[in-house]
Amino acid sequence: MTDPSATSVVRVDVPEGVTHRDVAANGARFHIAELGDGPLVLLLHGFPQFWWTWRHQLTALADAGFRAVAMDLRGVGGSDRTPRGYDPANLALDVTGVIRSLGEPDAALVGHDLGGYLAWTAAAMRPKLVRRLAVVSMPHPRRWRSAMLRDARQTAASSYIWGFQRPWVPERQLIADDGALVGRLIRDWSGPRLPDDETVDTYRRAMCIPSTAHCSIEPYRWLVRSLARPDGIQFNRRMKRPVRVPTLHLHGSLDPVTRTRSAAGSGEYVEAPYRWRLFDGLGHFPHEEDPVAFSAELINWLKDPEPDR
Repeated sequence: MTDPSATSVVRVDVPEGVTHRDVAANGARFHIAELGDGPLVLLLHGFPQFWWTWRHQLTALADAGFRAVAMDLRGVGGSDRTPRGYDPANLALDVTGVIRSLGEPDAALVGHDLGGYLAWTAAAMRPKLVRRLAVVSMPHPRRWRSAMLRDARQTAASSYIWGFQRPWVPERQLIADDGALVGRLIRDWSGPRLPDDETVDTYRRAMCIPSTAHCSIEPYRWLVRSLARPDGIQFNRRMKRPVRVPTLHLHGSLDPVTRTRSAAGSGEYVEAPYRWRLFDGLGHFPHEEDPVAFSAELINWLKDPEPDR
């Protein structure tokens, strides 16, 4: 369960007008931040962040006529920290369960980093609940697996994931010195437009909420440890199922964590209009590094009745 001390960190009143509440889904409780009315757009954060990474998009989407909801993934922010359930199939069911709990027939999913991995997964596993798909800084899961196993440069770029396989040490490193490592990762992974100290401090504090570091690392442990296990092989086979909804794939040209070469080509798993957009001069967090350009690209695509290839 969530520690009460998390409230002051997670339930911040930025952007103005945002409302916070908890919803039940897939056997757990999830914190959401919500703004606006209209078709649902569900935003999924990545590592090492929480819902607040979408603060700029919540406002932009609400102003554009959408119901914008940013959720905290299992084990992060204001959501439950459960002892198990951090494999991508179950985490994707968290996402689709939240869509149902919000009383909506479907949603446009927007996912960054790990959230993007889960968005790909949800679109393949529960296609009726996903109206459109937008993925940021993350290749399709089958492309990710192939790059991690066969591309030495991607393996090196993802060295932090290999480091997560050790027991307990990564958790301690993440929360040492009030989450200093989180600040370094966010700055190292960004392009030239670095986040300010207040932004970095917010992510550092969120990571230091008890049990968050462990829960944040668990999905990455599964991704690597399952590569040769039956459950991982079965998941990889399930992800052969093509995505059949319009898909927008966004990437920063300077992303040092996920190489452009790894992400590009994910369209081979999409049997629907697929649009690739490379943001020149941005790193791993394009939605925060240039929120105006990112939000404009996303909203124009969401409003396009016939998104082309």
